[in-house]
Parts: sequence; C-alpha cells; structure tokens
Amino acid sequence: MKNYLQVVGIVTGILIVFVTLIQLEVALPLIWLLFISGPALILWMFWAVLAAPVEINETFEEQWYQDRPDLLKG
Repeated sequence: MKNYLQVVGIVTGILIVFVTLIQLEVALPLIWLLFISGPALILWMFWAVLAAPVEINETFEEQWYQDRPDLLKG
C-alpha cells in the first residue's frame, strides 16, 4: 500500500471517531483535541496526496471523462 493511502485511511478513521464521540456525548476533552488537531490532519492528508508519486499516462484532452466513453473529445 502506498503511503498516501495510509494517510487518507488514518485521517478518515479519526474523522469517524470524532463524529462518533460527538454523537455519544462522551470524552469531551478528546473531542476538543480532535477538533483542534483537525486542520493539521487535513493539511497532512492534503500534502500526502499532492506529493504522492502517481504517474498519469493520459492527458485531459485524451481522456475527457473516464466513465463516459461517449463523451471522448475528438
């Protein structure tokens, strides 16, 4: 598994825990900790996805919509 997939999974898991803790109304200090650290977690995920070593073989002109071959340009 690539590093950026792990980062997205971790941040998504923390978000699910955060929302669950809010709904259960328990561990208020933990809720605040997750709330305060949320922007840093989002920036970490943003950076990991943008810096990921993913190669794209198609250009935008060649592959207009990947799920709609009837909308291909040209």
